[in-house]
Amino acid sequence: MVVRAERALGAVVGSAVGDALGAPFEFGPEGAFSDRFPEPGHGGEMCGGGGWEPGEATDDTQMAVLVAESLVDCGGLELPDVFRRFQRWAAAEPKDIGLQTEAVLSSGDPWDSAAALHFQVSQRAAGNGALMRAAPSAVYFAAHGREATMAAGRRLAALTHGDRAAWEGTAVFHELVRVALAGDNPLDAVEATLDAVHEDHRGRYATVLASDWHPDQATEFNGAVWPCLGSAVWALRTTTSYETAVRAAIDLGGDTDTVAAVTGGLAGAVYGVTAVPERWTTPLHVPLPGFADRVLRAADLAALTLLLTGCPLTGRPLTG
Repeated sequence: MVVRAERALGAVVGSAVGDALGAPFEFGPEGAFSDRFPEPGHGGEMCGGGGWEPGEATDDTQMAVLVAESLVDCGGLELPDVFRRFQRWAAAEPKDIGLQTEAVLSSGDPWDSAAALHFQVSQRAAGNGALMRAAPSAVYFAAHGREATMAAGRRLAALTHGDRAAWEGTAVFHELVRVALAGDNPLDAVEATLDAVHEDHRGRYATVLASDWHPDQATEFNGAVWPCLGSAVWALRTTTSYETAVRAAIDLGGDTDTVAAVTGGLAGAVYGVTAVPERWTTPLHVPLPGFADRVLRAADLAALTLLLTGCPLTGRPLTG
């Protein structure tokens, strides 16, 4: 039986692994991952490319770590602190940063109005840049129940994304991870979770989370929050393991690092950290620009997750 601590580790480490696996295939064609690595389990998949070292995590995981460390250091959700960490990171010129996120963090506006002010002007803030970093916060707030975990997801998303669509997608992810950490099937919780989504956005999420929806039916690029989350849930629904779920996500093409990060967070919470192949956790590393050139390894992510949850660490040790 997979215990809760292993599921929490699976969510955080699994998201980071998905991010690093998907990064070299970003904006590539469908099926590129399986074309290069046709047989699961043969190794070499942490190949690097596109400016990324083998096993290097992108802004998705870097921002997730910043959220996690703020939650631990502050003993809870202190949004001004999270925002300051984001600003410090963005000012250090990371390899990759979303256009929406960069605009908000560099605007000079206060933490509690920067995203809203940007949205008033641009009217474009429904990207997946808040969803991508949500695995640690989902783990942290899971013990507080559905209402609290979804509320926290919304508040964290609103730091950089003024469109409520991004808030609701992050909230849904938080809740599905909460259900998985309890040992239940998050797919069975979709309908009840939709009931808690803001009524203005419920219909659109109901479409992409439906059991018969396929990513080919998406009406937006999967860099948008709706098809990104829908694709992750589809990958979980149509596969039977962490590895096959992440492979399916990357094979969709497009915004592969983020779709795989979201998929990896969900699948990791379902299957536990022992389902994440060691050949993928070993090369994993997370640079933190702006923070004394720190680089976190899988073992560091595991230790951070332990601090987020307070659960005992079980299962095989994480290398790296």
